[in-house]
Amino acid sequence: MERFIEVQGGRLFATSDGDGPPIVLMHAAIANLRAWDAMVPGLVAAGHRVVRYDYRSFGRSTTDDVQFSNRVDLLAVLDSFGIRRAALVGNSRGGQIAFDTAIEFPERVVAVVGVGAGLGGFEGTLTAEEQALFDEGERLEAAGEVDVDTLIDLEVRVWVDGPGRPAYRVEASVRESVRAMDRMLYQPGRVTGRPIALDPPANARLGDLRCPVLAVAGALDVSDVVQAAHRLEAAAPNARAVVWPDVAHMIGMEVPDRLNALIVDFLGPLRPWE
Repeated sequence: MERFIEVQGGRLFATSDGDGPPIVLMHAAIANLRAWDAMVPGLVAAGHRVVRYDYRSFGRSTTDDVQFSNRVDLLAVLDSFGIRRAALVGNSRGGQIAFDTAIEFPERVVAVVGVGAGLGGFEGTLTAEEQALFDEGERLEAAGEVDVDTLIDLEVRVWVDGPGRPAYRVEASVRESVRAMDRMLYQPGRVTGRPIALDPPANARLGDLRCPVLAVAGALDVSDVVQAAHRLEAAAPNARAVVWPDVAHMIGMEVPDRLNALIVDFLGPLRPWE
């Protein structure tokens, strides 16, 4: 099932597969809902309804140049599918939106699984090599005429391979899929809108994040992502961190079956919900 959902100043593309306790999969900022393709069949087979959507200006979703809340957009997706409460699985920016939503609207969230997740207001420590890569990305983006191919190559090296890791570490199909999704973000005339940040940010309100939380990170990811997972484990009331030694940022694309098994096991004691 797929549909477009009208929101204030925009339109969201969303899909729903399967039946059972609902899970919402929330993509990274260099991707769109297609990043979860490999995981959907396994979660459906495990007895879950799996909902995905593109954020405004990602994938097939659009927005006007307006202020908007990613948290309210997520609630619009839940309401459109008649879902009262859902488990949220968020990769990178998707994890940040999931944590923010669980804090602002706790009655709508059963649990959160952060996957290489961002954490609003958290500032970790980067290695010198990582900082150099981010500095190079900022230089490329600030150039008068952006070299899109070079910038995408850099983003794939950082977020797919992992900083300083060889390109052959990850299957070529995964690298090319992310490259294609990332390229869509550099289309001329793309309108992104103006997201309204949670205030105060999540890092200052982790005591309010009371639902069960699983923070999954890869040791090959950027250092502050792993640090954010440990921060969640230390400060949120019901959080656990899992750090896998052999993956980077796009964990759901690298090891979908392994991540599915972890999610299903984590959510099992919480079933059923609606």
